[in-house]
Amino acid sequence: MLLALILALGGTMLLQQAYTPKLGLDLAGGTTVTLSPVTQNGTSPPEEILDRAVNIIRTRVNGTGISDAEVAKSGDNIIISIPGVGQNEAIQLVATTAELRFRQVLAMQATQIPQELATNAPTPAASPSATGSAKPSTEQSAKPTQSAGTPAPSASPTGKALSSALTAPTPSAQPSATQTGQQQGKKDQNAKATPTASPSAQVSTPPMQDPNAGIDTQGIDPAVLKQFQALDCTDPKKRGQGVQDDPAKQFAACETDGSYKYVLDVAKVVGTDIDTASAGVQQGTTEWIVQLDFKSKGAGAWSDLTTKAYNSQEPRNKVAVVLDGVVITAPNIISPIPGGRAEITGGFNQASATALADQLKYGALPLKFNRSSVDTVSSTLGQDQLRGGLIAGIIGLALVLVYCLFYYRGLGIVAVLSLVVATVITYTSVVVLGTNANFRLSLPHIIGLVVSIGITADSFIVYFERIRDEMKEGRRTLRAAVEVAWVRARRTILIADAVMFIAAIVLYFLAVGGVAGFAFAMGLTTLIDVVVVFLFTKPFIAVLAKLKFFAKGHPLSGLDAERMSETSTAKRTTTPQEA
Repeated sequence: MLLALILALGGTMLLQQAYTPKLGLDLAGGTTVTLSPVTQNGTSPPEEILDRAVNIIRTRVNGTGISDAEVAKSGDNIIISIPGVGQNEAIQLVATTAELRFRQVLAMQATQIPQELATNAPTPAASPSATGSAKPSTEQSAKPTQSAGTPAPSASPTGKALSSALTAPTPSAQPSATQTGQQQGKKDQNAKATPTASPSAQVSTPPMQDPNAGIDTQGIDPAVLKQFQALDCTDPKKRGQGVQDDPAKQFAACETDGSYKYVLDVAKVVGTDIDTASAGVQQGTTEWIVQLDFKSKGAGAWSDLTTKAYNSQEPRNKVAVVLDGVVITAPNIISPIPGGRAEITGGFNQASATALADQLKYGALPLKFNRSSVDTVSSTLGQDQLRGGLIAGIIGLALVLVYCLFYYRGLGIVAVLSLVVATVITYTSVVVLGTNANFRLSLPHIIGLVVSIGITADSFIVYFERIRDEMKEGRRTLRAAVEVAWVRARRTILIADAVMFIAAIVLYFLAVGGVAGFAFAMGLTTLIDVVVVFLFTKPFIAVLAKLKFFAKGHPLSGLDAERMSETSTAKRTTTPQEA
């Protein structure tokens, strides 16, 4: 079984081509991000709000694996230290607010987006599902309308389905009678044009267009309508990414690519109504989606929202998904959606879908933060400390081995080989955890591994002393003493390791940062100690007991007759003799 475990760990390393452990922030360097809170009145945020943000960020970091990242407060700022170089995805994960809102669309308008954006904009198309639910084509050009007047809304390039009951909009542009007349007049003018041009041309100024033409302004806050008219979505810096919108108020927002802008109603469903979120591939397609399950309260609100949108006219039959102040998608509602489940689509890939799901799953930050600094951390000091720590560990290990060989002689070989096996299992475990669980070896981990040398040696000493006690009684052979001593020693070994493991668990969950890393390493090596003692040390000693070198008590075996008779001799010399 022990050989199978070693082969499994070694085979995993070979298959994943990972031969060295990942190193933590202090050994490999990394990135430190300082987040400064932004409040509406510019005052310091409440302490409990900052604590909540720290806990959410720490949970997000831990959700990516055992990465040994550190999250701490420094005044009003939050400092995040992430090991490794180029951790942009992790920084994006912990620094975004992830405020999700579901809002009914009250008005929408296409914008004049740059030509290169219009050329490269995606044009997805949805096909009818096997169940027969309607999903009309969403293949639309993202190029701006060039005709005069206000362009009528059309399908959002990224708008697809929130569930089987959602589909992207397919409205058609309906030019007004004035526009039709102007276009017809222009055609007639071109048809009657002759090569002879008049010496002068009279230029007429077109009448001012109503910015709200074609928009149903009923129920829209005039202030929000004014913001909507002034909103410039063609400039990425003005699209409002990261804006912490008030869910209790109407809101004007841009789509992520800037091709549309919207007037949105108050948020009926928010991020806190979400129970779980996960990334996956939509059934029957290769498109990545984010699947949401709402809490009981959120499920009812979601059903009410989709029912209201379903009973409304274009464009109010849409529900916009707003993340951090920007519309991800705004699909049509083709039927009410009960049940408390939804899907978000919008041109995701695996990385972006997973990142969004993690943000929603681990919670939205209660504050908006600015990145006041992003610094690269050098590993020079950590490398020096690592070198010193490894030297100290090697010296300590060598002294333990010398002592075992000097005091236990032949039995000391068992201790040496057991420590070698424990080292192999520990190293392969650290490498496999680094590849699959993002475990990063830092100085606290190394301290925990070095301390475990003493824990492992204690187990050997307990067993060896039990064997010698049985042999000193003079009533048992070595083979019998090995078995009887094991029955008595294993309980002591298990109790000692259980106490150490419980302490490691408590320390890991109550502590943070380096202390938690030390506890993790100590708990890992405690489990490895149990495996080595039960699967290697005891069976190996049972094999050695069959050899004449140990069974006959060779002077170098550590079980020689002279050593085993010391107690008996002492007892006999103190016993009075009869005359």
